[in-house]
Amino acid sequence: MSYAGDLTPQDAWAKLEEGAVLVDVRTEGEWAHIGIPDTKATENDPLFIQWTFPGGIPNPDFVEQLKQQAPEDNRVELVFLCRSGQRSIAAAIAATQAGFTAYNVLEGFEGEPDRYGERTVNGWKNRGLPTNLGKN
Repeated sequence: MSYAGDLTPQDAWAKLEEGAVLVDVRTEGEWAHIGIPDTKATENDPLFIQWTFPGGIPNPDFVEQLKQQAPEDNRVELVFLCRSGQRSIAAAIAATQAGFTAYNVLEGFEGEPDRYGERTVNGWKNRGLPTNLGKN
């Protein structure tokens, strides 16, 4: 594994309570229409940096944007979140290569689809972790 490890949504929340920073790597459309994690009960606000743009186009400035927005103290752990836990793995690897301690949230924000294709099985929001309706 080329990043610090995978966390369940509940373990990710515990890391945030210990001072880690959440980095949501979904797209602007996902933030606006599906919702965002609410971390106001922790020490840090989440960072919102798209790993890809709509259509799966990679964000060539991801690492630079991360360096600009992340705490200056490289000892602060980063917890990466996407829809289902796949894009956040790639983002965690890139962050690790850039010198950060990076974790991936298993299940992502929405989790895996049920037998009808609805994302109701697991994930951050389906596990009851704090969520806001959307980011403008």
